[in-house]
Amino acid sequence: MADTFLLRPATAGDARVLAEHRVGMFRDIGTIHPEFEVELRDASIAYFARAIPNGEYFGWVAYRPEDPTAVLAGAGVQLRTLLPRPPVNGRGILLGPEGLVLNVYVEPQWRRRGLARRLMTEILGWAASAGVVRLVLHASADGRPLYEALGFVPSNEMRYGGTLPAL
Repeated sequence: MADTFLLRPATAGDARVLAEHRVGMFRDIGTIHPEFEVELRDASIAYFARAIPNGEYFGWVAYRPEDPTAVLAGAGVQLRTLLPRPPVNGRGILLGPEGLVLNVYVEPQWRRRGLARRLMTEILGWAASAGVVRLVLHASADGRPLYEALGFVPSNEMRYGGTLPAL
């Protein structure tokens, strides 16, 4: 069924819809209080409008051929400099950018049609051709089976849960 959908690279003109997806994603997983949604949306619009043109964020959006202006899903990669490190098997050194997969979101009425898989497959192909040496993501419980099926594995990452002291 997903073959009735097309993908295209996201542009700065998509900043608003990407920001809406970001708010929707955090709403769906229950990690944003409603009173902060506008602030997150506005900050995300500003980020995408800047980061897409300067090559910090690469994204893709899905749409139906009969309505290319209606974005149904999206996903992207934020590139960041990776301090040289050995790969998981310890054989060699990773030199190149790391990609943080972000903003994988499908509008609720279009879920379970293969859109997230198509977007992630696009990201995997792009990352390989762009010289990305490592891809990481934070998976929701709903997304974990897809990511594992695509070859992502749980890692030893931890996140600080406290409030960092102000300097």
